[in-house]
Amino acid sequence: MKIFDPLNQLFVQFFQFLHTAVAGVIPDKNFSYGIAIILMTAIIKLILLPLNYKQTISMLRMNDIQPEVKKLQDKYKGDPQKSQQEMMKLYKEKGVNPMGGCLPMLIQWPILIALYYVFNSLKGINGVHFLWITDLGAHATVGNVLSWILPLLAGATTYLAGKLTTATGDSAQAKQASTMNVAMSVFLIVMSWNLSAALVLYWVIGNLFQAGQTIFFKKIKERHSDVAKV
Repeated sequence: MKIFDPLNQLFVQFFQFLHTAVAGVIPDKNFSYGIAIILMTAIIKLILLPLNYKQTISMLRMNDIQPEVKKLQDKYKGDPQKSQQEMMKLYKEKGVNPMGGCLPMLIQWPILIALYYVFNSLKGINGVHFLWITDLGAHATVGNVLSWILPLLAGATTYLAGKLTTATGDSAQAKQASTMNVAMSVFLIVMSWNLSAALVLYWVIGNLFQAGQTIFFKKIKERHSDVAKV
């Protein structure tokens, strides 16, 4: 899509700059390309850190008030409109925005599209090995068992990153969120099967960064809660 062309070109130039810098220290392209992908993932995650923080805190706060949400739903079970009104009051009282986690997720897709263009336009990446990955420029194939690892990791790390922010308990929202997380993980396995290993590697590393950030943000939130109780 032409609308993404400027962003695509920007990412191509940025990745080439990173790879040139890494190759200056590690000339072996079987390492330099993989390390450049990891560095690019880390930089993108750092740039998105403020938005990811807001997204994670919003989700964690939503999880905290799920028992109260369930009580309201049970209380006004026969009056959906009243139930919705009371929940909106609760969200306002607790400072929770139900849509607070949407913006960072929407921003991720143009980046993913741009990186899809990057890794499909870089001719030098074809045939490059990295760790167990036999070709960073190729997608998984039935005949190459090692190529199955990345798609499976994409699904597993997607599940892990989602699990850390998914509401727990027996509420309808918790069950729905858990089901969606499993469905998204399976979808990522299927989708990753047909994407270049370089792009899937970006996704896996990004999920690991996301999981680490979530654990860190949880600790910050817990500290703030402990201070507020004193």
